[in-house]
Amino acid sequence: MANLLARKSMHVLLEEAKEAGDHTLKRTLGVLQLTSLGVGAVIGAGIFVMAGLGAHYAGPGLMLSFVLSGLGCAFAALCYAEFAAMIPLAGSAYTYAYATLGEIFAWIIGWDLTLEYAMGASTVSSGWSNHFIELLNIFGIKMPLWLAYDHWTGLRTAEGIVARQLAQASDPSLAPGTQAFMAKVSAISAEHSPLLVQKAHELLGAPQMFGVEIGFNLPAFLIALVITAILVVGIKESAQFNATIVVVKVAVVLFVLGLGITYVDTANWGSDWNSFAPHGLSGVGAAAAYIFFAYIGFDAVSTTAQEAKNPQRDLPIGIILSLIICTVLYIGVAAVLTGMVPWREINIEAPIARAFLDRGLVGPSHIITVGALAGLTSVMLVMLLGQTRVLYSMANDGLLPKKVFAEIHPKFRTPWKNTILVGLLAAIVGSVTPIDDIGKMVNIGTLLAFVIVCVAIIVLRKTDPDQPRPFRTPLVPLIPILGIIFNGYMMYELGWVNWARLIIWLGIGLVVYFMYGKNHSRVQLALQLNAKNR
Repeated sequence: MANLLARKSMHVLLEEAKEAGDHTLKRTLGVLQLTSLGVGAVIGAGIFVMAGLGAHYAGPGLMLSFVLSGLGCAFAALCYAEFAAMIPLAGSAYTYAYATLGEIFAWIIGWDLTLEYAMGASTVSSGWSNHFIELLNIFGIKMPLWLAYDHWTGLRTAEGIVARQLAQASDPSLAPGTQAFMAKVSAISAEHSPLLVQKAHELLGAPQMFGVEIGFNLPAFLIALVITAILVVGIKESAQFNATIVVVKVAVVLFVLGLGITYVDTANWGSDWNSFAPHGLSGVGAAAAYIFFAYIGFDAVSTTAQEAKNPQRDLPIGIILSLIICTVLYIGVAAVLTGMVPWREINIEAPIARAFLDRGLVGPSHIITVGALAGLTSVMLVMLLGQTRVLYSMANDGLLPKKVFAEIHPKFRTPWKNTILVGLLAAIVGSVTPIDDIGKMVNIGTLLAFVIVCVAIIVLRKTDPDQPRPFRTPLVPLIPILGIIFNGYMMYELGWVNWARLIIWLGIGLVVYFMYGKNHSRVQLALQLNAKNR
């Protein structure tokens, strides 16, 4: 058990951070690129989509829900900033846990980050595909459903389209997107009549292989491969591409705020607490747990620590500044949405776009689609980037095969084999798998990482108080404890099903660790060597 809790010494970590040459990652990122990576990871489709469902939990109190989620992230961000400045290595929470809590916890958090980044990237690739199809529809281009979705999602989409048609035919007075309309659609879908099934299969039009219908999400597959190619070419090129995309999507968000505010009716925000937060604090908390997905990714900035030119100064600035920018934009969008539309009437599927369409603003709704597409592109890039850097660190420590996950390309100075492998995995999972449930696991995995980093700060302040800290988390242990409480509360709000999925995922990880990682760990081998020399 003592060996499982063996820590990687700060001296070894700092020596690794000083390494240079063709076998190491290239330090090229400044504060602007790091902040752009943070904003690029956070602002995605969540701001345009999840706000709708969040409003039905919190009402106009959705603004407080974004504050609550943002606070949970802020407390964790301050802890991440101390670690990132002190240990400027790739690996993020995995590396920090190795230095403070021991190898078994480092493995758990590394495996957990795989859930956050790799599965998150697959989820995002599917979401990107949906918005790309919307963009094609604007230009009158239709893709066959079987080639636009995996089979299960394609069939479900076809059933949804047919159910909408039947709902509209049964009651033309129902407005699409409203709760009454969605309730009618749900009732028709739940009935699952032979007519519904027949029409859905006809609409899907899927080819068959060995008597089984097939489906393949071609846009999701291709975008994952494009992002992978960009990441292989180099971190500087990846950061430049990301910065360009970030400018586009932030401009779209500012456009939404600037135009939307002219249509705000402050009466929609309510006149007292009961009308502002119709379901009370529990509703605000439930919405915060749900919309937390919209914040996932700012921690990916810390995975690029080994590629920052001045990590001690620039990493804390990049982490904290990107979170502040995103939180302000999120609260602004929540205020505009709940001010434009009474919360009970907010469209669940495309809340922002529908709010503009209902006012005859077709052009702005198309701009929102472009913004969501740009947002998802950069989110996918940063998630895949974060995943490859975590695996790179784990392989350097011997917990994964080094020849596959830590080999650096002699020209591009990127972990190219690792990047190609992760990109192909994300492309395949996103193109053939219904990943809704996997996407829900990403929230709880990320929250667990935040909690562990907050715990690690408290531990390191006790075990190594004299270690130089270029950035110090203020008010320790208060800030880390608040991070544990806020993020732990949001984990609780996600329910037992997601807890069960997380436990199963971590159980699989422990099997991999004991079969390979423990036997090849550099720290474990050093302990064995020391024991022999005594």
